[in-house]
Amino acid sequence: MNKNLFFSLLFLTTFPALAQQLTIQGTVNDESNEPIPFCNVTLTELVSSKVTVGTTTNETGFFKLEDLKANKYILNISYLGFNSYQDTITLQKNLVFKTIVLKEKTQDLDGVTVIAKRPTVKRLVDRLVFNVENSTLSNGNVLDVLKNTPGVLVYDGAITIKNSTPTVYINDRKVHLSSDEIQQLLQGTSASNIKSIEVITNPPAKYEAEGGSVLNIIMSKNLTPGYNGSLFGDYKQGSQYPKYSIGTSHFYKTETIDAYLNYNISPRKDYRHNSEYINFIENNQVTSSWETDYKRTSESSNQNINANIDFKINDANSLGVSTNILISPKQNTITDVASTTDVFSNAYTLDSIFNTNNRVFDKRTNVAVTLDYTHHFKKEGETLLMSAHRTKYDFLSDQFVDTDYFFDDRTTLIRNNTFQTISGQKIELYTGQLDYELPINDSSQFEMGGKVSSINSESILTQYNYINGQPVLDLQNSDTFLYDEMNYAAYSSYSKDWETWSFKSGLRVEYTDITGNSFAANQINTSDYVKFFPSLYLLHRFNENHELYFNYNKRIYRPRYSELNPFKYFLNDNAYITGDPNLKPQIDDNFTLGYTFNKKYTFEAYYRYENDPTLQITFQDNTENLLKLTNTNIDRSISYGLDFITYTNITSRWNLYVLSSIFYYDSLFFAEESNNVQYALDKWSLYSQIINYFTFLKDKSLTADVSFLYISPIVDGPAIYSGRSGLDITLRKTLWNNRASISVGVTDMFNALNFTQTNRYLNQDYLLKSRLENRMLTFGFNYKFGNTHLKTNQKDIDMEERDRLD
Repeated sequence: MNKNLFFSLLFLTTFPALAQQLTIQGTVNDESNEPIPFCNVTLTELVSSKVTVGTTTNETGFFKLEDLKANKYILNISYLGFNSYQDTITLQKNLVFKTIVLKEKTQDLDGVTVIAKRPTVKRLVDRLVFNVENSTLSNGNVLDVLKNTPGVLVYDGAITIKNSTPTVYINDRKVHLSSDEIQQLLQGTSASNIKSIEVITNPPAKYEAEGGSVLNIIMSKNLTPGYNGSLFGDYKQGSQYPKYSIGTSHFYKTETIDAYLNYNISPRKDYRHNSEYINFIENNQVTSSWETDYKRTSESSNQNINANIDFKINDANSLGVSTNILISPKQNTITDVASTTDVFSNAYTLDSIFNTNNRVFDKRTNVAVTLDYTHHFKKEGETLLMSAHRTKYDFLSDQFVDTDYFFDDRTTLIRNNTFQTISGQKIELYTGQLDYELPINDSSQFEMGGKVSSINSESILTQYNYINGQPVLDLQNSDTFLYDEMNYAAYSSYSKDWETWSFKSGLRVEYTDITGNSFAANQINTSDYVKFFPSLYLLHRFNENHELYFNYNKRIYRPRYSELNPFKYFLNDNAYITGDPNLKPQIDDNFTLGYTFNKKYTFEAYYRYENDPTLQITFQDNTENLLKLTNTNIDRSISYGLDFITYTNITSRWNLYVLSSIFYYDSLFFAEESNNVQYALDKWSLYSQIINYFTFLKDKSLTADVSFLYISPIVDGPAIYSGRSGLDITLRKTLWNNRASISVGVTDMFNALNFTQTNRYLNQDYLLKSRLENRMLTFGFNYKFGNTHLKTNQKDIDMEERDRLD
């Protein structure tokens, strides 16, 4: 609506000064009972057909027409992709409409029904919302959706946003799983019931201060009583071994109960071939060189169970119980590593070799239960949420390492060394949380809450050296480590929307009390600290095609529990992993300035200062000829860069997604094996992901996704990782009126995602060449049964500290 028309309408509605001033108000939702913002709402006089007044719905779907006189009108409500709503009314008093539901527009093409879609990407003041409901992406699994989500990178077994690992939430509840377990859960969960993915680069005060960015997966809500389910699975064939995954989901709803159950099992074998080169240095001269060839096979058969049930007590109160269970049985979780090391003298003459066989049996159970209570007050939007959570984590590992040492003829045995390591960790985690939400008016909201967490961890390490075939306890390399942590948090936030501005600010305060006890060292470490975590968000809409936004927040990364263990866990005779009970938490300051053009193209500049980052650094001990993987704090890291993101349609059957980032990373660390000299490493890097979505056939039931990923050489602490690239292609066909889908594809077509790691500075000279089963042929299927019009109440349990498990 142009300015002249707006002021004309304003004049028309206020001219009869002596007339009674009336109002019309209401809320507009879609068929899923979700609000539709920015609907056009107009009021036309019935007799003259003149437009009297007009407005748009706000973010909650609410509209209000004011300063009206008694008359007969036609109310029109419209939104792109939906059938318009029209009603003839006789206005004699203030009128309040019940919820007005707009139905999605359909177009019939030769008997084929095509449903119009809403806009895919939306920018809010503190997050980016990627709507995927009923899209082609909903036929895959949740991990597939994340691979296509703006601002998110999924590669090399990791999910990252702006070079950091995000925290995963489902329906605003944090997932208390380790990074590997989260990927297993998401890969084993169908995406058919996802409504949207929220990418929150700098999370507001409501979210835990722990971690960096947040990925909030919003599941659709169940509206219609009944039952539905799905069966899904995939098969991947790598260069060496196949990988399988199969699962099933079930949803059931009555007037008072919503129930959801998901189960999946993922039997698989993974192969990794590494080559390792070390030059041991003394007085700036190479004294010995080691070249090692590793071949590692990992077998697993993880099982995930995710379930929840919601009880509607009445219109104002509801109760929910959620559980998430991960089981990795010992008989199916086996890792075999065979390695051969050639030892050369300083003249690069073969001196000796040693062959090592390492077999590990792991057993893991992770059981979490959450109880939720929600109360809705009489005031619309005023809500109280309470939850209690418990996690029980149990891990046991049994490792056998056997090494034979030979002379340079490779046949004459020098000696044999065999040892066994039994390690385990038990963790009990309890949390209680309260959140209160209060809409002050139609354009502002207040939130506050608090959380208490208790963590108790017991880690054991027992090593046996075999002498004459008999195990002898190695007291020097055995220990028990107890770790207790209490965390108390409180937060508040306020948000306000104007016509062209949006504002949100908040403050979170956390107090942490820690005790660590190493039995072998007879050492107890205690620490406590209070940290403040402010957040600020500003968004300005110049017009419908131009947006400018800024946000800032402070975050914390607490050490993973295994990183605190002071054990020396030997991988072989010459390499071990160790932690540090005195690790400090990492504190980050994050700044983001972004600009969005035409609702499609976003340019985002960011700056992040990391204080005391925790890294696992590979050091070589030049005196003992050992390789140490040490969990330690480095001094600081600085990262800044410019991102470009677009998700747009080229034609009606071709959509394009581009994520590109050029960034600078600078780290300052202490060289532990070089007299703790302070050393800096920095580099400019580039990563880019381009995904093309193609649609074929008249009914659009055949799709093709072509994805290309490029990462230039990057720096991480003292290590430089080589560049890599990968091309993925996936074809997907929906069948039987979208009740089923099948897919076929290939990942890393040219096998270019392998990389090298180089640590070369001062007296350190280490090179690792990593070769994984990245190139794979993939097959997938998904079949839905029952009432497929149901929407699930699926949610995951409130989890914060569980992602610190390993």
